[in-house]
Amino acid sequence: MRKGATTRRTILAGSLALPASFVFGQGAASLSPRDAHEAVRAGRLIVVDIRTPEEWRDTGLPQGALPLDADGAAFEPRLAGLRLDHPKRPIAFIDRTGAQAAALAAKLTGRGWRDVRAVRGGMLAPGGWLAEKLPVTDYR
Repeated sequence: MRKGATTRRTILAGSLALPASFVFGQGAASLSPRDAHEAVRAGRLIVVDIRTPEEWRDTGLPQGALPLDADGAAFEPRLAGLRLDHPKRPIAFIDRTGAQAAALAAKLTGRGWRDVRAVRGGMLAPGGWLAEKLPVTDYR
């Protein structure tokens, strides 16, 4: 390869194939539900609700969040596609209480993903999305 030339490489991160530009990043972080809501409204963040459809129906989805069941068969390919479609925006995961979202963010960070976060308190924990009285949308 000549000096200064670049190539687009794909690196296998676990079972997720990602462009090299998405790997070798920083550790996973968390953010408050209010900060997540404001960042989504400003177009600076993607929030992915990783709960089940039953949970989405019970509480609704955080306003602006994308529903993506972490237990679903197509979860990893869809998540990788989301990252490829929005390479400059961080992704924050939200779940019931924040534990699964934090574990997923840490797992992906360990695989080399950058700019993944967890929403502290999830939807239902004290200090979570509903406790903060942040807007939700119905899921049907």
